[in-house]
Amino acid sequence: MKDAEKKALVAIPLVILIGVGVALAGSQGSAKAFGLPLFGLGVAYAFVLNWVVFIFAYIKQTESFFDLTGSLTYISLTILAVLLSPVRDARSWLLMALVLIWAGRLGSFLFLRIRKAGKDDRFDEIKPSFVRFLNVWTIQGLWVTFTLSAALVVITTATRKPLGIFAFVGFLVWVIGFAFEAVADAQKSRFKADPANKGKFINVGLWSRSRHPNYFGEITLWLGVAIIALPVLSGWQWVAMISPVFVFLLLTRVSGVPMLEKKADDKWGGQEDYEEYKKNTPVLFPKL
Repeated sequence: MKDAEKKALVAIPLVILIGVGVALAGSQGSAKAFGLPLFGLGVAYAFVLNWVVFIFAYIKQTESFFDLTGSLTYISLTILAVLLSPVRDARSWLLMALVLIWAGRLGSFLFLRIRKAGKDDRFDEIKPSFVRFLNVWTIQGLWVTFTLSAALVVITTATRKPLGIFAFVGFLVWVIGFAFEAVADAQKSRFKADPANKGKFINVGLWSRSRHPNYFGEITLWLGVAIIALPVLSGWQWVAMISPVFVFLLLTRVSGVPMLEKKADDKWGGQEDYEEYKKNTPVLFPKL
């Protein structure tokens, strides 16, 4: 067995164990469905759905539905949580709407992008290995759990409070983040679609203000969701605040910025215009 497969064998139960921990913490004060905490059921659903799709993906040796499955997990889990909750208030409906709008836009964008590209080369070495491929789908279940935790606590909690200043501020923060992400993605798509830009790096629009404005938007919108959730959190439910922290760390320390910065440096490093762009353009937070 290769080292990568051994690491995956260790990672899978560890990821599941972390998911169980979040489920137990978030279930404190949770409403129940079928005699079980609704929050915990939601976490279990996130993992199981990804495992079911993994079976099909492994048999077909395709990663085409990976990003789409992630988005559909957000959408279906949020809807089910609202429908199964015995009490539905304005805060729950608001968060459901925000999650559905975000997941619907990003999911369709990523799915169409991979359909156009034909494949996602991140999976070339992973797909043939059952254990390694299962690992990435399991991680996606945890990714959904972490990211959605603040919204899911609000939707499933037995504690209800009317909307107030936190909801208003959180909504404004979400709108700013969503706008940044959507506009940045659209600008990059148009840039890459222009044959005149083949082999060039994007440095126009929001990309002239930040090297990763879409990631800034992603982090900001989940911060907005967390702000909306703040008034109803208590006890172990505060684990839900891992949502914006996780998104920030994931995109700035793990799979987002570091990977793309390295890829860009390998491609354009040493070019005068690229080095000037890096020198004058912040990595994440946009310059005014």
